[in-house]
Amino acid sequence: MGQAFGCIQVDQSTIAIRETFGKFDDVLEPGCHCLPWCLGSQVAGYLSLRVQQLDVRCETKTKDNVFVTVVASIQYRALADKASDAFYKLSNTREQIQAYVFDVIRASVPKLDLDSTFEQKNDIAKAVEDELEKAMSAYGFEIVQTLIVDIEPDVHVKRAMNEINAAARMRVAANEKAEAEKILQIKRAEGDAESKYLAGLGIARQRQAIVDGLRDSVLAFAENVPGTTSKDVMDMVLVTQYFDTMKEIGASSKTNSVFIPHGPGAVKDITSQIRDGLLQGSRTQ
Repeated sequence: MGQAFGCIQVDQSTIAIRETFGKFDDVLEPGCHCLPWCLGSQVAGYLSLRVQQLDVRCETKTKDNVFVTVVASIQYRALADKASDAFYKLSNTREQIQAYVFDVIRASVPKLDLDSTFEQKNDIAKAVEDELEKAMSAYGFEIVQTLIVDIEPDVHVKRAMNEINAAARMRVAANEKAEAEKILQIKRAEGDAESKYLAGLGIARQRQAIVDGLRDSVLAFAENVPGTTSKDVMDMVLVTQYFDTMKEIGASSKTNSVFIPHGPGAVKDITSQIRDGLLQGSRTQ
């Protein structure tokens, strides 16, 4: 209705391109404008000044012959002071930007292997942004920001990478487990050696105490019973030990049976054998 009276409205963040008899005349800012159609004035079109985003998926190959899909997000907007260039010079802005993105990505990624592509994605984004800024500024557009939002290897390559990573982690876990078992065995061996050492000390002290007790018993018996010799006292002690041993064997239900000569006449033989064994051991020492 407004155009019938020669008036139009331009919305915020939008500019209108005015032509007179088909020739560019002026850029109309947001607001109400008089447009005398009877004098050949008309609106050729509108141009948004808002930031727009274009997502570009580009498939390419890395230096180590791995096919990847690089996803780039390009944020751009038209410049108000170059509105005529943005409106007239490009017929399809999005396709033009996409062509430049393809060119830069397919020139940059083949120089890098797969791992370096992930590590240097910011450098790739900077290269794309610099190229687009240089090219699109001549057409009245500003590149606000360029982001490499994703790098997708082929599904088989991705599966192989996961398997390699899993195998490496399992190898580390196996090494750690083996190291822990090694430390455990060393500690167990050290504890066993310490236990045997202490047990040996205990047995040595026990035998020393037995020897000291026997010596004191022999001396006391010889003093209190006149006419006895050390040999008589040792014979009596050995016989006493013999009967104590037989008593212990018979009293315990879990002790294995031991059959030895146990008649009265065999006691003397046992005494002689024990004494001869002790004397033989003393000579060898």
